[in-house]
Amino acid sequence: MISDSSADLSGQTADPSAISTARKPLQPLQSLQPLRVVLDTNVLVSLYVFADSRFAALRDRIENGQWCAISSEACLAEFERVLTYPQFGLACAVQQAAYSEYARCITLTSTLPAIEKTISASPLPHCRDPDDQKFLEAAQAGSADWLVTSDKALLVLARRNRLRNLFQILTPEAALATL
Repeated sequence: MISDSSADLSGQTADPSAISTARKPLQPLQSLQPLRVVLDTNVLVSLYVFADSRFAALRDRIENGQWCAISSEACLAEFERVLTYPQFGLACAVQQAAYSEYARCITLTSTLPAIEKTISASPLPHCRDPDDQKFLEAAQAGSADWLVTSDKALLVLARRNRLRNLFQILTPEAALATL
């Protein structure tokens, strides 16, 4: 609620003449759009299987809507497949829970309205690992701001600044550092 008195966040009333003569430039309002992120499978396993407490803030940002998690059918299928790997030893119920918790939070690139799909004319570089190309494609198709990954083949592309006009590739630690 806006009142007639001029009060700062501390609740103190400001001198009206000080407000009218202030010389500080106005700051633009930050976008009301949530940050659009693509998470690779390794990050998803950390967040939704092992609940890595170091990255809990990333999951919180997705689940509370501060970030819009973008994925594609191919990326989501890889996550579902990885959950069945014997080395994780996950019971079927745990696999389904991890998959469902993430799937309910995402926006699939195939469901975005055509107007939101601002696929750049810039061609994507080819990732050294062809299995990782789908994450680059999802980030581009979903107009992502970030691709959060711990995959070395994707991180090489970030170091070479090959995607500077499209989206950033960040490690989970770098994403956390921006919070």
